[in-house]
Formats: sequence, C-alpha cells, structure tokens
Amino acid sequence: MRDHISEKHFGTDPQPHLSGSQLEKRIPVFLIAIPGVVAIVAAFFVPQPSARLGLLAFGSAVVLFAMLVVAHKSIQFRKTSYATQVLISLLDNDASPCFLADLEGRVAFRNEAATDRFRDRAVETLSSAFSELFANPGAVLFRLQSKAQALGSAREDIVTRKGHVRLSVNAIDGAMFLWRLEDLTDRGGGVRAADALSLPMLTAGPTGTVLYMNEAFRRLLGGRAKNLGGVFSDLPIVSGQIHKVLCEAGEIDSLVAEVPSHGGRREIYLLPGDSLSDEAMSGADWDAIEELPVPLLKVSISGEIMSANHEARVLLDNRIPAGSRMSDVIKGLGRPLVDWVAETIEGKGTSTPQFLEVIHDSKEIYLQVSLNPAGDAETPHVIAVLNDVTEFKNLEMQFVQSQKMQAIGQLAGGVAHDFNNLLTAISGHCDLLLLRHDQGDGDYADLVQIRQNSNRAAALVGQLLAYSRKQNLQPEVLDLRNTLSDSTHLLNRLVGERVTLTLDHNPRLSQIRADKRQLEQVLMNLVVNARDAMTDGGNIRIETENTVLGEGLSRDRVTVPPGRYVELRVHDTGTGIPEDKREKIFEPFWTTKKTGEGTGLGLSTAYGIIKQTGGYIFVDSTIGVGTTFSILIPSHDAPVEFVPTPAVFEQPVPTSGVGVVLLVEDEAPVRAFASRALRLRGFTVLEADCAEAALTMLADPDLVVDLFLTDVIMPGKDGPTWVREALAVRPDTKVVFVSGYAEEAFGEAQKSIPNSVFLPKPFSLNELTKTVHNQLH
Repeated sequence: MRDHISEKHFGTDPQPHLSGSQLEKRIPVFLIAIPGVVAIVAAFFVPQPSARLGLLAFGSAVVLFAMLVVAHKSIQFRKTSYATQVLISLLDNDASPCFLADLEGRVAFRNEAATDRFRDRAVETLSSAFSELFANPGAVLFRLQSKAQALGSAREDIVTRKGHVRLSVNAIDGAMFLWRLEDLTDRGGGVRAADALSLPMLTAGPTGTVLYMNEAFRRLLGGRAKNLGGVFSDLPIVSGQIHKVLCEAGEIDSLVAEVPSHGGRREIYLLPGDSLSDEAMSGADWDAIEELPVPLLKVSISGEIMSANHEARVLLDNRIPAGSRMSDVIKGLGRPLVDWVAETIEGKGTSTPQFLEVIHDSKEIYLQVSLNPAGDAETPHVIAVLNDVTEFKNLEMQFVQSQKMQAIGQLAGGVAHDFNNLLTAISGHCDLLLLRHDQGDGDYADLVQIRQNSNRAAALVGQLLAYSRKQNLQPEVLDLRNTLSDSTHLLNRLVGERVTLTLDHNPRLSQIRADKRQLEQVLMNLVVNARDAMTDGGNIRIETENTVLGEGLSRDRVTVPPGRYVELRVHDTGTGIPEDKREKIFEPFWTTKKTGEGTGLGLSTAYGIIKQTGGYIFVDSTIGVGTTFSILIPSHDAPVEFVPTPAVFEQPVPTSGVGVVLLVEDEAPVRAFASRALRLRGFTVLEADCAEAALTMLADPDLVVDLFLTDVIMPGKDGPTWVREALAVRPDTKVVFVSGYAEEAFGEAQKSIPNSVFLPKPFSLNELTKTVHNQLH
C-alpha cells in the first residue's frame, strides 16, 4: 500500500499541479475591495443621511482592509523572494547534490552538483533521479517526506550499488522541500575500508539480500551475488562453522564468521583456510585478521595459543601472556582442552560449539567456542571462534534459579498440605489432652513440649513457603525507622551481652510498602546469622539510607532498574563468608552450622520475602573482617493518609456456642479432632468425609445447618465448588475454609464466596472454636 502511494506522489506525471500556496497567490486580491467600492458608490444614491453615512463607513473600511492585505502580501512576497534567493545561492555552492521539490516530488530547482551527477537523464522528479541509485525510491522518498512534514527534517543512510549514501530532507514551507544527497563513501578517501580488506567480506540484510560485497569477495565469486543463496549452498549461516562457498572455480569449504550489525544486518567474513585459493586470500594472513570484529584464537596442536586478534584480547580482558595455553584462560569442558584440539585437527569427534568459562578473578565471562582445523601437515593448528554468551548464560542461570524455586514451591505446597494435616491432628489432640490435665499433673509438661514442637514444625513449613514466595503478604506503607525501633528490644535479647547492636538511621528516610511482620522476620534472621558469626563477641550495625540509582545496577546476575530505593544494611564484624560459599548461602537447607544448630532456611527465607516484596538482597564479605547484607526496597512516594488505630481488646476464648456445623474433611484424624473440639464448646456437629456426602445430606430440606466448615482440597469436588452449589439453596449459611496449602493458591475462589473466612492448618483448639464462634455470632 505504501509503495502504491509513494509511486503516486513521486511519479513522472507531467501535468502541472498547484499547491495550496500557489493557488492562493493566483486569487486576485482586489476582489476583496469590490464590496467596499460598491457600498461607496451606492451611498451617493441613498437619500437618508444615516444610511448614506453607514454605507460610506462600511465601504471605506473594506477598501482600507483590502489595501492592507495587498501591502502585507507584497512584503511577504519580497521576504520570500529574498529568502529563496539566499537559499539558492547557498545550494549552488554545496558540493553535494541538492534539490528543491514540491509535495508531489517534482523538481523545481537543482544545484550544479545535482546537474553534474544526473546530467545523463532528464530529471523531472526525484523518483526518476534516484532510481539508478537504489531500488524502490518512491517508498523511501515518501517515508522521509512524511517524517519531515511531522518533525521538520529527516534523514536515512542507504546502501546503494556504489556504496553508502545519506539522503536528508528539510521542510521549507508547507509546499516545498529541500533534498540533499551525501556520499558517505567519500569520507574514507574515496574507497570503502572493507574494499581494502584482503579477507572476503559481505553485508547481508535481514532477509538474506546481499547489500554490499567487498572486492576480495567479488573476485572470489567472479561477480556480485544478489542474496546469500548465491554465495553459500548450505544455509543458514552459523558463525564459527565451515560452509560451502559457490566460487567461480567451483564449490569450496571455508570457515565463516558472522557479526550482527544494526537494523538486522549481518557482516559475514571468510577466514583463511586450506580450501581457499592462495590468489583469493593473498595477504590474508593473521595480520589481516587483527582488526576483524570477531574474536579469534590461533591454537597449536599442543594447546598453546599462537596468536589472538584484538577482539579476542579485549574479550579475554588482555589475559593472554606469552606462552599461554588454552587451558590457562578457558575452563569448563570437563576434559583436557588439548584433547579437543587434537581431535579437531585429526577430524575426529564432532565440531559442535562448546560453552566454556573464562578463568577470571573478579568477573564471569562465558564463551561459545568453535574449533576449526587450519594450517598444513607441517604446522597444523585450529582457529577458535569465540562468541560472548555471558548475558545468555546469566539469563539461563536466572531461569534455572526460577525453575528451582518453582520446584521447591511445589514441593513446599505438597509438604505443607500433608504435613499440616498431620500437625493439626497432633497439636489438636494434644490440646484435647491438655484440657484433662492441669499444670500440677506430671504429663502436663510433656504435652506442652509436644505442642511447642508442633508449632516449630509448622514454622518450618512456613519458611519453605516464604522461600518459594508462596506465602501471603499483607503489605502496608511503613517507615523503616519505626519498624526497627519496635524490634530493638527483641533484637537486643537475641544478640546477647557480648554483641553490641547499634542503629544508624537517615533522618529523612523515605517510606516503603511491605509486610511489617515479614520484614521483621528478615531482620531477625540476618541479626541471628551475624550473631552466630561472632562467637567471641563483636558489633552489629544496622543502617538505613535513601539510594537513587540513575542507571541500572548489575551484580550477582541481577539487574536492579533505575529508581529511588530505601537501603537497609546489616553489618557484622564476624569471620566472614568464603567466596566459594557466597553463591550458596541463599539456597534452602544449605548451612555452615553443625547438625542440629540450624535448619539452613534463615537466609533463604529472607531472600524469598525480599524478592516477593519487590526488593533485592546482596552480600559483601571479607574473611576476618566481616559481612554486610544490603537490601534495596523501592521507596513508596505516594502520600500516606493518617488513620487512627482503634484500640484492640483481646476477646476471650468462647467456652460455649450454639449452632449446627457441617464439618467436611477427608482426613479422618483432623475430622475427629475438629468434631470433638466443637462439641466440647456446645456446637452440634454433622460430619462428612467428602463433598458428595455433604451435598447428599443437604438434599434434606428439613436439615438446618448454620455453618459449613470444609477443607479446600479434597478428592472429588473441592471445597469452593461444593460450597457454591450448597449456597445456591442455602444463601445465608456462613462458611469457614481450612487448608494446609497457602491461601493464595485459592484466594480468588474464596473471595468470591460471601460470608466466608480462611483458617490455615495447623490450627489449635482455641483458634478453631474462636473462628467458628465469630462467624456464627
């Protein structure tokens, strides 16, 4: 469609067209004065004095206005003529071809350079002038002129048959445009740099069209090819691989290197090898490869690096001293690199590229390395083509980490469901036993220990859910200084007397949006780890400050986007963390503590909470000096409305209740505990082991039920599904959902059911009865 429009606008239609401004100039200005003259003449024939005076005033005003218009247009015409003469005089002295053309692309003026450049043709339109330079000029001209109409000017670099040109356009007024053609190949002394290169090189477009081919490549092929299919017989091109080149003398094999360029273009080079003729590669020794934009190594059969070009030295951070072996700078193959080199030279094995890591002290560099045999029988060697895949590898590691967390999340969810059912039964029956024992009983302490350890087990499952980001956060706008102040008393008790805890706040600290309870858990985990790292005592310093990132911060395979953050740092003077262990400290169950001293979930929990909050956590450590954990949380800039906190009165646990409860639970131990607990409080309990049994009971219209107490995940119909069916007939019935899974797994389903609340497993006797009582009363 665009091509059709462009051909219409920039065609060779010889018929003249008038633009809006040209048509306006041809309208006789004196026509405006005719009504005024008529009014003045008519005034002499009107007998009434008032009417005569009115006609004279009207006519005089109209005539005066016409005279002003004529004067204004005369001044404007003189200014335009002068500006046009100045512009034309400037263009005449321009060494580049310049054109003045109208909206339709018809040429109104061209300078001397344009006349010399296109003197072999009768240049009437821009489209015909540029048709010899590049294909489909109408589309290019239409695109540039549309942009110039909107922005005032536009330009574009175009690859032509004779080199690169830059076509620019400036809007003069609404009807005229100045076009300028600049030859970019002349900037290098009249010869393209690639033409002076002895290596065959070509530039291809996104669709495989050959845009440019240097002299060495044209000499090799015996002419110029239009697309890659006329150059290679085994497409697609893979950088660092051997490809078959369709040369003038026949099909030959050559090592190919490809470099991506802007706009989807690709620069393709043929590297020296035995298969290319000496004539085609004359002068293409290792010195010619030096300035190639492809990292290359020349490696002997013994693994020694014989040469490295500029790009390879830069990529390897200039860590290739004389006499270096390939294994001194690259690792990760899993077997000696010299064996891989020898197999490549002997033609054994496969030529599959390998992903390897550069040996470096301070940063990670990953390479895709392809080996290709070269040299002769006396001096065999390989050419190693290197591709920097560090970014790709980092993305892969992030994906693996994400998959690991997802797997742990699924595991945690399954464990939470089954484990919490067991804990509910254990702690629930423990509560029933405690009702029959007072504190003076010998079994009372044992029962308390059982309940306490059940709670610890439930907290362990909660930490797993936190690491996998499957917990439920209740975010609120916080001032981190207040949160830390509220936790100071507890933290001082945690660190003990031999460790000094100090706080250092920014007085103008920004606010954040986070779950206060979970943030306190993160702080407590970090402080406990800092305390354990200082067995002989020391100092723990907690600092807060505002941080503004003007550009992204990249570290630890993570990029922190620019923005405003609140930074929380926990610094200790402990033993420090070895470098080889820092990458593992956030993994679940990994710990340096002895068996029984830690679960290995403290830092992994902190990591999960911070990531779920939208923040970032990093660690810096020096052996023998100390460790600093840094947390970045996005600042919350929205104004905070002050809402007075209502006084909270602890409600006593109800000792009796009234109502009929339908208990639906597939786990028999949990169902037994819940029914006994509710009956002890005075509720009438009806039991069902599945949703289908519950619906069968509710089919009796005479059955009165005040509350549904149901598990969420059950064989057959789940809790929300059967509850919706039951509420269609009994809309006023209250609902309590219980589950060992995290609430977010079915939060939307639960929120869509009216008069419903959620009670997570494991729950105690008091929590169960209090929840049911509050729903009914």
